Amino acid sequence: MTERRADGSAGDADYGAIGVGYADYRRPEPRIEEFLSRALGQARTVVNVGAGAGSYESAAREVTPVEPSASMRAQRPAGLAPAVDAVAERLPFDDGSFDAAMTTFSVHQWSDAGAGLREMRRVARGPVVVLTCDPALVRDFWLYAYAPEVLDAEARRYPAIADIADALGGRVSVRPVPIPLECRDGFNEAYYGRPEMLLDPGARQACSAWSFVDEAVRERFARELRRDLDSGAWDARFGALRGQAAYEGSLVVVRSVPG
Repeated sequence: MTERRADGSAGDADYGAIGVGYADYRRPEPRIEEFLSRALGQARTVVNVGAGAGSYESAAREVTPVEPSASMRAQRPAGLAPAVDAVAERLPFDDGSFDAAMTTFSVHQWSDAGAGLREMRRVARGPVVVLTCDPALVRDFWLYAYAPEVLDAEARRYPAIADIADALGGRVSVRPVPIPLECRDGFNEAYYGRPEMLLDPGARQACSAWSFVDEAVRERFARELRRDLDSGAWDARFGALRGQAAYEGSLVVVRSVPG
């Protein structure tokens, strides 16, 4: 049985503790939204599993959000549909209830990712779309030079892309998603060319991986990054990223259609 925390969070991160202010930093990025829209195709009815505060829920579709955390449900804008209080591993819908299913930045937090993905496949007649990160690539980001513990945590948490494909079945495609320099959605790689943003504790808190390291790691990271920004050492090593229009890192869209 999936264990749930006080606010309903059902995965490895406690959004009752870290979710406050999440929507201030994790806003939908239009270019990522376009990738998702193409992957969903002509689907009219979509279930959004692990919907959080509602990023990437298109007004052009009939979206049914599912979110176990009360803290996250409370941050959903008034114009969005209220989220169903349920977990990915036990979706309260009949087989084939939706044209499509989607999940964004969520699958790595589920207690049983395979079970949740199979549930998405069960309730969707058409495509299942998963926006996630490839754990084989997350350590390639510059953050690893300053806080390897954070990206080690991410690499452990994200399911392997092959495991996602196996759980979904059907015909599966995997596409890398370029991240724009001014990305509005504040996950770690979104700050590839704006390192100063990760000195903001709120920005870090909005990335759940930071909750898996202790305060000493966070303080060391901030101290060493600030030192290297002040001295120019960060720019000497990574400064070309400041002018790079897009970054192709670990972010991918996995799409499965019945085969």
